[in-house]
Amino acid sequence: MKSILVLNGPNLNLLGIREPEQYGSHTLADVETLCRETGKRLGVEVSCLQSNHEGELVEAIHSVRQGVLDGSALGVVFNAGAYTHTSIALHDAIKGSEVPVIEVHISNVHARESFRHHSYLSPVAAGIIVGLGAEGYVLGIEALVRRS
Repeated sequence: MKSILVLNGPNLNLLGIREPEQYGSHTLADVETLCRETGKRLGVEVSCLQSNHEGELVEAIHSVRQGVLDGSALGVVFNAGAYTHTSIALHDAIKGSEVPVIEVHISNVHARESFRHHSYLSPVAAGIIVGLGAEGYVLGIEALVRRS
């Protein structure tokens, strides 16, 4: 069975608590359940990881590379949180590993503070889903499956 990694960055462990007017009432556990159910429906194994540490996110992207090369992995659905707007390291990890990444944001970052309008990940992402809430993860998983 092919696999997809759903990767969440800093502060996403606070989903359902932090700014529910921006991020909704779904918890991270809710999002992970939704992603696994979507994977089951589409016949792919979905694993989930959340970290507040940039290096751990870089290593997670690197870890998918071999699976992409041997055909056992389809890629990563990635909500990098605030690292989206700051991390050249994550940009380089995606570009260097050649792992297909669908960048996901729960809120519409373009309707928020101006510093959220720039993404270091978008230029190296296979696609971007913004502002559709937790449904964005479902669409990201579906996109990786369709691309395969």
